[in-house]
Amino acid sequence: MAVTRAQQPVVTTSSVVPPVRARLAHPALLLTGIVLVALNMRACLAAVSPMVAEIQHTFGLSATASGLITTVPVLFQGVGAPLTPRLTRRFGTERVVLGAVLVLGAGVLLRVLPSVAALYAGCVVIGVAIAVLNVSMPGLVKREFPGRAAAMTGVYSTTMLVGATLAAGTSVPLEHALGGGWQASLGAWSLLALVAAVAWLPQVLRSRQERVQVTAAAQAAPAAPAARPVTSLWRTPLAWQISLFMGISSLLVYTLVAWMPTILADHGMDRGEAGLVFAFSNLVQVAGAFLVPLLAGRMTRQRALAVVMAGLNALGIAVLLIAPVPGAWVAATILGVAQGGSLGLGLAFIVLRTDSVAGAARLGGMSQAVGYLVAAAGPVGAGALHQLTGDWTTPLALMLVLAGVVAAAGWGAGRNRTL
Repeated sequence: MAVTRAQQPVVTTSSVVPPVRARLAHPALLLTGIVLVALNMRACLAAVSPMVAEIQHTFGLSATASGLITTVPVLFQGVGAPLTPRLTRRFGTERVVLGAVLVLGAGVLLRVLPSVAALYAGCVVIGVAIAVLNVSMPGLVKREFPGRAAAMTGVYSTTMLVGATLAAGTSVPLEHALGGGWQASLGAWSLLALVAAVAWLPQVLRSRQERVQVTAAAQAAPAAPAARPVTSLWRTPLAWQISLFMGISSLLVYTLVAWMPTILADHGMDRGEAGLVFAFSNLVQVAGAFLVPLLAGRMTRQRALAVVMAGLNALGIAVLLIAPVPGAWVAATILGVAQGGSLGLGLAFIVLRTDSVAGAARLGGMSQAVGYLVAAAGPVGAGALHQLTGDWTTPLALMLVLAGVVAAAGWGAGRNRTL
């Protein structure tokens, strides 16, 4: 008997896109891949900091040129971020993540070649690759863990900081163990990128099979109604509030990453102890990055949480301003919680304030473009103000004002709205 059009089965969205657990035969593979990719997202940046003096000596660089080794990747994270949504739409998130990890490993190797041009070219490649990962990961987490997106954001933001802490702590021991100078120590981190790429490969293969199934189902389904026009995020106040929260929070982080040990040493603290204080602050960031997104996911509105993070930033900076040496360990603790928590909350905003994977990618592209372009100005600006005034009072006072701007932006970003 012939089957009429009315009797034909309708292919629903749920049949086209199976539930997460049905799509992933081995969910542990996905989690392992996310963790290994996240370990790479800060490690190669943190690993270079203990080596800057040796790199400067090798190439005869000025202090300003040496500072660009850490500034250029941050700058190009902002430049590369807006390109990522187009890449994910065209090639799929899984393939884009795999490509970015491989490019990151190539950038790490390029950076250690015996040439100043290769050094800075590697920094550019690393920055762009990290930008792609920064924007891709929130959307992927939102898609694969829709009911636990904030908690999973805490997992991968924590893993990023763990990678940075391990890299900063092991760069010098690696140099001694490998016996190849700073080049061998920094180049070794390309192996971590290769491991992450291998661990991520099953997701690429699985996504390819799913695309074939989805395409076949879509061809059998009735035509879908035209999509609603997408409003430009660049004209949306909420998107700007999230971008400013991330950007200025990141500026405070990168400024203190560049200058906190120097601030303490200039006020009379032993340089060895100043380094320990700084390392401790980075370690405390891990707790903030893990706990704050978990709290954010349990809240309908995150306004109070955002203001608390900004307030802790202000309090830690105030301690550095008023009692830098006596209050150093207290400031390090407060700033660690604030900086790690602000990173986790900023990433959580991307998944909590959007209602689709594509929306998360677009918001991630905008917020991280603005964020890292703003953040790149922090270390340079603070150094210029210090050189102009001869002390650290003016840069720290300006950072206090910026913490107030973070609070205002976070108050708006924490509203119960989606883009």
